Amino acid sequence: QLQASGGGLVQAGGSLRLSCAASGSIGGMGWYRQAPGKTRELVATITGFGSTTYPDSVKGRFTISRDNRKNTVYLQMNTLKPEDTAVYYCNTYPPRLTWGQGTQVTVSA
Repeated sequence: QLQASGGGLVQAGGSLRLSCAASGSIGGMGWYRQAPGKTRELVATITGFGSTTYPDSVKGRFTISRDNRKNTVYLQMNTLKPEDTAVYYCNTYPPRLTWGQGTQVTVSA
């Protein structure tokens, strides 16, 4: 199981950095989010070699990265918008592990 951390309350235009630590080596990873009343969506992926993908909704604002020595994946979120408000989760990509509790990100207007 993976646990995301680093969420919080931030004003629109602000930044947050999320972290996801694994107990062992990890391969392809993804960050996901779920807003109230909506289905969970993928917001970033990274392969074991560092190749990344993003949906258009976050492209240019979010950056996923990884530190393989620490078995940790990060999500740098810049220029946050109120519509980014959601619970953010990390998991493998595609998701194969039990979902953790996630970390709440709230962006105020």
